[in-house]
Amino acid sequence: MEIVPMPYFDAEFEKLIERIYPPKVCIDNNTCQDCTLVKVMCASRRAKDLETRFEGEVRPLHVSTKHTAFEITGTDRPGLLSEISAVLNELECHVAAAVAWTHNARVACIIYIEDKCKGRPVTDLNTAAQVQAQLENVVEAHHREGERRSVRLASPAASQTHTERRLHQMMSADRDYEECCTSTSDGTLVTIDHCKERGYAVVNVRSRDRPKLLFDTVCALTDMQYVVFHASVSSEGSIANQEYYIRHMSGCTLDSESERRVRRRVAQCLTAAIERRVSHGLRLDICMRNRLGLLSDVTRAFRENGLSVSRAEIGTRYEKAIGSFYVTDSSGQDANLETVEMVRKEIGVPVLVVGKSLGRTSETSTSSTSRSESSDLEDRPRFSLGTLLWSQLERLSGNFRPIKS
Repeated sequence: MEIVPMPYFDAEFEKLIERIYPPKVCIDNNTCQDCTLVKVMCASRRAKDLETRFEGEVRPLHVSTKHTAFEITGTDRPGLLSEISAVLNELECHVAAAVAWTHNARVACIIYIEDKCKGRPVTDLNTAAQVQAQLENVVEAHHREGERRSVRLASPAASQTHTERRLHQMMSADRDYEECCTSTSDGTLVTIDHCKERGYAVVNVRSRDRPKLLFDTVCALTDMQYVVFHASVSSEGSIANQEYYIRHMSGCTLDSESERRVRRRVAQCLTAAIERRVSHGLRLDICMRNRLGLLSDVTRAFRENGLSVSRAEIGTRYEKAIGSFYVTDSSGQDANLETVEMVRKEIGVPVLVVGKSLGRTSETSTSSTSRSESSDLEDRPRFSLGTLLWSQLERLSGNFRPIKS
């Protein structure tokens, strides 16, 4: 048997090199009048290494690494989150945190649970298997034969992944991008050309500007195993322009005729990554005292009043439960405030309503606030429960991997 020598790797030596040649950051407030220019110069690293170095802890303090986590994907339908939370409540499982996205009639959800009576993770394998089986029954209901669906029990993994990146990965694996067009009605346009001189594929993305747009785009490229060699990002009013010079880790540059199908899939995946975070409907921010069965009660109130959840994030901070829900009516349009008031009365807490449509945001409350006051408030920054939630939850543990059967 031939013995192949392996390259020597010393982690401490790598750290020494980094201390000798640390990254350089330059903050420039003079070049542009309306923005701050931040220049970062450092050695090129693999994307996974970069993610690990820049995240640190990826979990809020209130969510332990030992929480039992379930990853769910399947066909979206009204009342699904309500049915899932109701089953967990019946099985005496308390939802510590949950995040759900929907896109192209598909849903991806990560739910963290603990034993309702013991207040600890579900460690008994038989109990965990029973919970998984019941969740599979809920997700399978109303599915036609052959439709994709998945319920996975996840366990702590050595590597760490940002929660939102994990949701992107789950939806991509569920092939939610298949219905995407590379040119959409809301202005998103993705084109891929070839730079023969340097041997790169050139990706141009034009879309509405929004927070975390760059994060979503780069995550999509990285998860498809494309390396970004050069990039340019700019914005013109509400429009963002991104240009990437990329090459696959295998060396593929998407220039041949045989790679046309791959080129189209890359464009579709980028379009999907941009669209997933563009939620539809009214955003309802809720802050209330945490208690057992809370998610089940809130989502049941939505369902019974004809509201469908298109996106949700909920977690706990100290003794409080903080949640943001994007809801629509049965036809997919924004819910009216009368329905929201009925929900508020049913759950018994104030609800902050954030109307959102194609980048326009306005905030009102269900209390009697005059239109002029609302208009004045709209023009200045406000505290947002959604912002507070994500300051605690946006790094919600993606530090889980599926358990292989």
